[in-house]
Amino acid sequence: MHRITLLILIGIMLSFCSCRSDFETVASTGDLTFSKDTVYLDTVFTNLSSSTYTLKVYNHSKNDITVPIIKLKNGLNSKYRMTVDGSQGNQGKMFENVTLLAKDSLYIFIETTVESDATTPTEFLYTDQIEFDSGDNLQKVELVTLVQDAILLYPNRNADGTTETLPIGDKKINGFYLDKNDPIHGNELLFTNKKAYVIYGYAAVPEGQTVTFDPGARVYFHADSGLIVSKNSSIQINGTTSTTDKLENEVIFGGDRQQPDFAYVPGQWGTIWLQEGSTNNKIQNLTLKNATVGLLIEGNDGTTVTVKNTQIYNCTHYGIQAKNALIVGENIVVNYVGEASLACTYGGNYKFTNCTFNNNWSSPEQLSIYISNYSTGAIPETKDLTEATFNNCIIYGSYSNEMLLDKKTGATFEYQFNNCLIKSNKTKDPDYQFDTDPVHYNAIILNKDPKFFNPNLNKFNIDDTSAAFAKGNSAYLIPFDIVGNLRTLPPDLGAYQDKPFPK
Repeated sequence: MHRITLLILIGIMLSFCSCRSDFETVASTGDLTFSKDTVYLDTVFTNLSSSTYTLKVYNHSKNDITVPIIKLKNGLNSKYRMTVDGSQGNQGKMFENVTLLAKDSLYIFIETTVESDATTPTEFLYTDQIEFDSGDNLQKVELVTLVQDAILLYPNRNADGTTETLPIGDKKINGFYLDKNDPIHGNELLFTNKKAYVIYGYAAVPEGQTVTFDPGARVYFHADSGLIVSKNSSIQINGTTSTTDKLENEVIFGGDRQQPDFAYVPGQWGTIWLQEGSTNNKIQNLTLKNATVGLLIEGNDGTTVTVKNTQIYNCTHYGIQAKNALIVGENIVVNYVGEASLACTYGGNYKFTNCTFNNNWSSPEQLSIYISNYSTGAIPETKDLTEATFNNCIIYGSYSNEMLLDKKTGATFEYQFNNCLIKSNKTKDPDYQFDTDPVHYNAIILNKDPKFFNPNLNKFNIDDTSAAFAKGNSAYLIPFDIVGNLRTLPPDLGAYQDKPFPK
């Protein structure tokens, strides 16, 4: 009898303990995982609700946990709304003390309705974040909505379920050809300033055709995307001088992640690729940011690629990578690049005037300019470098040497620097005799601080305290600087004419 009573008591105690574990939880420690780190809500029409999208949240720990708060970062003003495991919370914006059992998951369903006044041609993505917990335990999932006022360009899906591709040598990449008679978008070879454009995959210009960008055009590239100008085709970027900080007349290329956290993140998309044999290419008043390689320019057909009043920032490898190309550049600024702001490789013909090639990338291997007359590979092949001329330029950066001349015998290697400010520690090398080699160097200012306004924010204007002030040669005068200011005589070095810094 006593034995039966003891067993009953043990059973009751075990049952009691088991029930307690169902109700006791511990606080979240910020170790949630998610089915995706960004929820993309596809194109929505203004004032109409989107489809419903799903995010799954996992608790992989051995403990039942309580998440103190799950909310939208923009709070009650957010255009998004959620349900969390069927609960509407506070107007679908905020949820408190959400329980998530051990080794379990919960579903969050997300919708949005964006009014017509919430988007403009230059702010076509509506974004927010779902925040889980706070402080040191804060975790975030991005929400991104493409609003109707942007034109979305992407590879088509074939009848067999595969996605359209482009041939690149013996390989294929995710991409498509722009169509001047597209049944939905009309002329895809003309990018206007009426709406922003978002490109998924590589958009290619068909052979023999020209892609044109009007002043004020805005083009945003998804990851692993870019633009290809193929053989016998052309690009015409026709930006003009802007009068406000909004760069209203500038053509802007960038990544499609518009959140502030991504404003200076390199490598968000691919490149603008001018393939060998492309022709009559002109780039004017372009701002290009956050690519892998800004401009990749291969070969030429005897016509010059002109690049004027152009800014290129935050690229993983190169700002401008030229391979046996023919380029004339004026008023160019390049900064924050993983390898070289400007790489003129495998020979070619180059002339740059009043350009600022800087590099503040945090690696001692980075350069502002790199020049070679050969291609890399198992057996390097040389090509003539018939000209590499730099007039009234600034070549600077965060490390002691920002210029490398890399030549091999068997091909011409012609270069000249006139009235340039250069940062270099190679003064004992015979190719870098800045003071005693008038064939290659004239009026060089060596290792003097140009005193840029704020290179970390890509602001390269100077004032009259700069070592580059009034040190240019009027024989190479470009009458207006990169933002349209009239140059005085003698002109300043670099892309900017001096102005007092803003206070």
